[in-house]
Amino acid sequence: MDGIILAGGIGKRMQPLTDTTPKPLLDIQGRPILEWSLLNLQGLVDQVLVVVNYMQDQIETYMRQQRIIPRYCLVEQRPEPLGTGHALQCCQPYLTSREFLVINGDDLYDRESLKKLAAQPLGILAALRDDPARFGVLTTDENGKLIHIEEKPIPHPSPALVNAGAYKMDTRIFDYELKLSKRNEYEITDYVQYLAATSEMRVVPGKFWFPVGRPADLADAQTLDLEILIPN
Repeated sequence: MDGIILAGGIGKRMQPLTDTTPKPLLDIQGRPILEWSLLNLQGLVDQVLVVVNYMQDQIETYMRQQRIIPRYCLVEQRPEPLGTGHALQCCQPYLTSREFLVINGDDLYDRESLKKLAAQPLGILAALRDDPARFGVLTTDENGKLIHIEEKPIPHPSPALVNAGAYKMDTRIFDYELKLSKRNEYEITDYVQYLAATSEMRVVPGKFWFPVGRPADLADAQTLDLEILIPN
């Protein structure tokens, strides 16, 4: 099975740290964020596709020297990045498996949760958050099937299950024609909604999820016990 790491963003909220370093290569406890992602996927996928754009030469240099997942492919968003759904479209020619995992390249996960996600035919990783208005809130049925994603609802009762940015998908998504969102982008969540409407997409509660969006998050990540959560 293939894995996809979404790592092409500019990381504007991380500036000035990302003025000279792409966000996936920012350091957490002596390793770039991208390395933690590869460690998480090691043994779960046979090949990893890393979606790149901003400062992709630095990411290419790192991937050449890493030995965590030897089979990899850098996928450039062309002609320009047009959202996370567009990133998956760019990956389509390089996929070698019908099913695949997708993870955000600037988030930290625990391997156990990704393993549970990978075992589902279709799935989305969820986390319970006290600040759901920052994320996509998930609605499920009584059996844990995804019904709907509501993007950044304001206000919303808390805590609530939110989208943790990790997915188990298959190539059926490419049968669906994405439309530009209000942000003028093609959204991965529209693919998720399509799968939820046409198939059974399971919501997998995650044990650990830490999104690294701002410099303060990067600083907080230095104190996390990642060696336990992400075996290497």
